Order: sequence, then C-alpha cells, then structure tokens
Amino acid sequence: MSKKNPEYDFKWCPGCGDFGVRRALEIALQRRSAETELPMENNVVVAGIGCSGNLVHLVEGPQPFGIHGIHGRTLPVAFGIKMARPELNVVVAAGDGDFLSIGGEHIAPQAKRNLDVTAIVMDNGVYGLTKGQGSPTTKMGTVTSTTPFGKLEEALNPLVLYLTLGVGFIASGFSGKPKDLADLIYQGMSYPGFAIVHVQSPCTTYNDTYEVLKGNPQKGILPVLWDVNANHDRTDRDAAYGLLRKGGVPIGVIYQREASEPLEERLKRVIQRIKLQDARQLVESFSI
Repeated sequence: MSKKNPEYDFKWCPGCGDFGVRRALEIALQRRSAETELPMENNVVVAGIGCSGNLVHLVEGPQPFGIHGIHGRTLPVAFGIKMARPELNVVVAAGDGDFLSIGGEHIAPQAKRNLDVTAIVMDNGVYGLTKGQGSPTTKMGTVTSTTPFGKLEEALNPLVLYLTLGVGFIASGFSGKPKDLADLIYQGMSYPGFAIVHVQSPCTTYNDTYEVLKGNPQKGILPVLWDVNANHDRTDRDAAYGLLRKGGVPIGVIYQREASEPLEERLKRVIQRIKLQDARQLVESFSI
C-alpha cells in the first residue's frame, strides 16, 4: 500500500473508488476515537466477499477488529457481534453485489429491529472482484460477461429500497470526496440505530463511471451527482421520496428518522426481566 505501511497490499486497481472509501472510513473512525476517547479496538469492521473486503485492513497504527464473513451475510455477522458485545461500534463494509443480491434479504430485518450498526455499501455497478459480471445496480442494456447481449432487468435503486424497508439513517456519498464521505460515515455511526451510507465507488477496470458521475463539460456530459439542498428536511419521509424522484445521484443525508430506540436497549430491558435459574430448577422445569 505504501512505504509506511507495506504489510497490507490492498490489490485494488489504480483509481479504484474504494481507495477513497478506505480513507473516509479511516478519518471517521479516528474522529470517533478522538471524540469518545475510546481505543480504535472498540470498532469492528465486518466485510463480506468482494473488493470491499479489503477494508478490514484500514489504518496505520492501532487497528479496528476486522472480520471477513461470507458473501451476502455481513448483516447477520454484524448482528451476532452486536448482540454479544453491544458496546462495540460495528461497521459493515460491503459491495453492491454482496449487499443487494444475496444479502438483500437481510436489510429489512435489521431495519425493523433498528440494529445499531452502520453499513457502508460501495456501489460500482458490477461484480468487480470476479471480473465484471452484472450486479443489481448495473444499468439495463449494459454488456457484461454474464449479460453478453445486454442486461435485461432494470437497475435497482438502492436508496429507494432502503427508504421503503424502513432504514433509520440513509446517506448517499461519492468516493471522490473522501472528507465529505467521512462526515456522512461519522453521522451514520453516531445515529442510534440502523444506518446505511451508500457510496458511488467506480470500478476503473470493468465499469468506469467517473466521467458520468462528475460530468465532462468539454464533451457536453452533465454530472449525475448533485448535492442535497441544505434546506432538505431529512426527518420527512415524503420529502426524502421527493428527493429521490428528481433523478441522478443526490449526495448527502437523504433520510434520518427521529430518535428511535435501538434493538440493544430493548433487549437489555428484556434480559433484566428474566429470572435466572440454577441447574436444579432447570431440570425440574422439564419434569412431568
């Protein structure tokens, strides 16, 4: 990666958007450690399978704990960690294929539970690690190795999906602006409940969308990215839907549900009501 940190070789292609996401997450975690006065080891990064999985190796110096799970199952792994150690800050690092295809079935349950984890989803519109197959966010008509005559399905709109499923905090970011992205990630980690930061993170090898996202005046290409207006009411669900109907890719906080109790707090109250039994009482409880 660098002369200062030769131990970790990220093996990302030059220009990959994930470099910017890595830097943004590093900034956000360092800010959290400084403001909470908690060690970096208080953080856990859970990754699935894909280019995004390299984010378990983050900073020089003290490292957050990193866990490679299995494809599409980052949220169940994060759920288990949070239930066992609720005091830890758990961050999910996933790709659009990992999180939205096989992993899509896990989003709604965590939204309904309001599990206090932050998911960072790196969207490059392809399965980059496995040579560029079409993913849920690949545009219709795109030719890939699995869609040689063009993709037949419409692309999924993740932000609409998250809003529909009841995710409490939804933000949209761009890997090309790591400082702004770091602030969005930090806000997600500070939110008491389930937060998703969806990031446009182009794949320079199989789906280089930098020019489409940022625009190119010399070629007459207008940018797809646009900043969310400061006057947007992030607590208004209808306003959030209205924002997403404008098209393009809004950058900023899309929606933030007003204070809602996370699952861990509700579970704590349940545990307090449970009367523990010794071995004899347990055996007798099964006696006829």
